[in-house]
Amino acid sequence: MPEVRNHTFDELTIGQQAESTRTVTMEDIRLFAAASGDHNPLHLDPAYAAGTPFGECIAHGMFSGGLISAALAMQLPGPGTIYLGQSLAFRLPVKIGDTLTVQLTVTDKQPRRRQVTLDCLVLNQHGKKVVTGSAEVMAPAERETVTIETPKPG
Repeated sequence: MPEVRNHTFDELTIGQQAESTRTVTMEDIRLFAAASGDHNPLHLDPAYAAGTPFGECIAHGMFSGGLISAALAMQLPGPGTIYLGQSLAFRLPVKIGDTLTVQLTVTDKQPRRRQVTLDCLVLNQHGKKVVTGSAEVMAPAERETVTIETPKPG
């Protein structure tokens, strides 16, 4: 099982970055729909989606938001991070098979509550912005390394 180390508030610097990449599958979309309760046929039914302006199934917008959340929780600042807020703008649809890269950049630090602001950007495999935004988090005070267990489906 992999181990992940966090970055404490005191260790974080303005301009510090992290990046993660994931290719979107139909199974990802089905699991997100099941977890969120959002069963919009635009995401799940190819015949329905073919009649929309997108012409095919697209990922839920918040799926990309979830990838940002995962990068915050697992990379920067990492385990122990507390999510305080998020702003997102959905720029382009995310299609099944797209490879998304989440880029986080520390833009501000406020010692009160160890609050950190991060610029959040999600790019597709063509380098096009699919999501932009910013996140407010409370960074951990203590350094920590945790062992990650990946849940098994079912």
